[in-house]
Amino acid sequence: MSEPARPDVTAAPPSGGGGDVGRRVARRRERLGLSREDVAARAGTAPGCLKHLEESPAAPGAGFLLRLAAALDTTAAELQGPGGAVRPSGPGREAGHPDLVELGPGECHDLLSAHGVGRISVSTSWGPAVVPVDYRVVDDAVVLRAAPDASPAAAAGSEVAFEVDHIDETLSEGWSVLVVGRARQLTESEAVRLVGREYHRPWPGGSREMWLRLDPGSITGRRIRVR
Repeated sequence: MSEPARPDVTAAPPSGGGGDVGRRVARRRERLGLSREDVAARAGTAPGCLKHLEESPAAPGAGFLLRLAAALDTTAAELQGPGGAVRPSGPGREAGHPDLVELGPGECHDLLSAHGVGRISVSTSWGPAVVPVDYRVVDDAVVLRAAPDASPAAAAGSEVAFEVDHIDETLSEGWSVLVVGRARQLTESEAVRLVGREYHRPWPGGSREMWLRLDPGSITGRRIRVR
């Protein structure tokens, strides 16, 4: 079911310079009443990437297009239009000449900052759990919200792992960034000073009254490149 339009969101109009896919993405986004920031957070990408797609004759990769279609409650085929085809996601295969390379601190930080959805690993009373969360990077720290009785809330006061990644199974490429550090609970006034009041509405919905800040002790990353 399509998400109803939100009257408090004003989407930017599509530019005439965009490609066919970009124009379809912009039209679909506007029909749902979503901003670029909304869709970027859902797709786990940066608003700037979405702006480039909508306004330039860009050709998005298969993995990104599939994530974007899910964020817009549609299909990749609908976004591609007549004659388009995206291979479905499936078991990854070794590429012809893959290279597994370590990412430097700067690239890890850039990738972490450009995404909006990651996974946090915590120890709970019923055992270990890995939970997807939406987040922001502020002052080099990961800031997120949680319901007090939800699994991510168990991160407060403990050392945890937080991971973001992008996997393109079709092209056998991808990257991941891992943050390990201690999480602490923030007061609402501290959180508002860090990220502003617009972050009071996490896109999954529901009541999330608890603010958490993860200060990295280490940030590491790896990328699979295909030659």
